[in-house]
Amino acid sequence: MVSLMLERAFSEDNFKSKIENRKLKIERIVTLSPNLTEIVFALGLGDKVVAVSSDCDWPDEAKQKPKIGTFWQPNTEAIIAAKPDLVVCETFLQQKEAAETLKRAGLRVVSLRAESIEELYNAILQIGSAAGCPEKAESLAAKIKSELEQIRIKSSSAKKVRVLWVLQTEPMRVAGVKTFVNEIINIAGGQNVIAPTGDQYPAVGTETILTSGAEVIIQSAMGTEDIAKQQEAAEKFWSPGGPGFANLPAVKDKKVYVINSDTVLRLGPRLPQGVMAVAKLLHPELFAQPNDPNNQGDQNRK
Repeated sequence: MVSLMLERAFSEDNFKSKIENRKLKIERIVTLSPNLTEIVFALGLGDKVVAVSSDCDWPDEAKQKPKIGTFWQPNTEAIIAAKPDLVVCETFLQQKEAAETLKRAGLRVVSLRAESIEELYNAILQIGSAAGCPEKAESLAAKIKSELEQIRIKSSSAKKVRVLWVLQTEPMRVAGVKTFVNEIINIAGGQNVIAPTGDQYPAVGTETILTSGAEVIIQSAMGTEDIAKQQEAAEKFWSPGGPGFANLPAVKDKKVYVINSDTVLRLGPRLPQGVMAVAKLLHPELFAQPNDPNNQGDQNRK
């Protein structure tokens, strides 16, 4: 009985919160994180965004917005000067401290954690609720979920491909199983070759890589510029003349790819596009289309 009363009370409070948010007129929004900025624009709120962090580069309209510091170092004075009705930020230390300062100044702040796909859905719903457009948020979250599920269903018809996802090579750091990258690999029809560890992105040695049996190696591009040059560097690093990876299946079969990081490492509305790009690399027989300009399996192939 007590649990039912608590559940009812929570539901009533949640309902009241939604009603209150709808009554609030949000006209000026500041966003501090690239993925959260993308969500705000995807909800049709781009014209209400008055400032963003310097790292927010998508969509193109975001580049034109006034800047209020960086992702890691928000400028609270500039944010306050922008007179926002709503500030949207993340929960890591630097942005958490900024949020506390802004709240003391009387600003309304929504702090969100988005480090898994489920948390992405929750972030979309929370932004929609805070900005007074919950129906749009529900629709956006449902659209992303549906598109990812379609990829999952299609990829499930093929054998899982063993994937090594590399974030940097010197020192070697890879994506572990406790990451949203692991979720991406699974949805796209792959299996992470890295065993569970205490770290999300562990540093690994040559022996770990050699015994991984990786059939595909994916490297996250550093930034969006000169991906072709980064691909050339990756080819050189993993080549038989490199650090001794000649017998690794991915190297022997020339399946080493550099992929644009924005759509795969930025948990936002473009996530399905990123997962599809990965699926094309792992299962071109299922996903790649002839003459597809977005077929990174052809463009960035070792």
